[in-house]
Amino acid sequence: MAGIINVTKTLNSMCKIFSSMSVTNLLKTKYVPRSSSAVCSCLYFHGTAVKHDLMEFFDDKKNWGESEVKVGRSWKKEELRIKSNSDLHKLWFVLLKEKNMLLTMEHECKEQVELFPNPERIDKVEESMSNLEAVVRERNEAYFMLETGQTGERPVCRRKGSVGLMYYQLMSEHIIPRFMNKKWQQDYKSYGHTRDSREFLKLYREKLFLEKRKARNRERNHVMGLMKRFPNLDLQAVKEQFPSVDIEKIRYHKKTRGHRENIC
Repeated sequence: MAGIINVTKTLNSMCKIFSSMSVTNLLKTKYVPRSSSAVCSCLYFHGTAVKHDLMEFFDDKKNWGESEVKVGRSWKKEELRIKSNSDLHKLWFVLLKEKNMLLTMEHECKEQVELFPNPERIDKVEESMSNLEAVVRERNEAYFMLETGQTGERPVCRRKGSVGLMYYQLMSEHIIPRFMNKKWQQDYKSYGHTRDSREFLKLYREKLFLEKRKARNRERNHVMGLMKRFPNLDLQAVKEQFPSVDIEKIRYHKKTRGHRENIC
């Protein structure tokens, strides 16, 4: 972690130089905007303890050079649902700063060819942020359903791509309709009417059909193997778990008969 220590010393020395300079001289430098309002607004924008340096982008010094760091688990949706909107807002920025710090440390460890301790911390932070977003979306949907009778989410429609494949697109408002927008038509040309596109779509649909048939056959053979090994199998539970398999049709198949069963 020698590289991190050198970078930290450099940043601390820069911060000491800036802190010793007056406001007038500081505004003349190229590192700070000339607008005094921007300087004043930055003084009060802090989500955690003010350190007056860039150490918030690095991990705690006691964790430098460690092979393992003790961390907790990610936030669950059940825990986030009982928190207020203000707490969720604060927690989002805490997780965002933690993610930035971890990504900085990961990049620095790669530069120094060192092992990044507990890389699963990034996954835990991302999982927590994903759960927080899901909880906020649930509250927004509940609010809009109560007020307007709609979910409040952007509507989704099916579109045909340039080669004829269907995809889902989030709808948005435009000043000019698509059929009148010549620039959009030039950028997103459609080739679905050509012979090559039709041949591609035919082969693509055949591939999807074969994949579905193979998956259906795998489930069918799996159920037949279960019925052969376990003669007293609960067929109702099998139907619920494998709804695509016709239990009554394969019940008397020769592959489902055990060596002890004789069915006339």
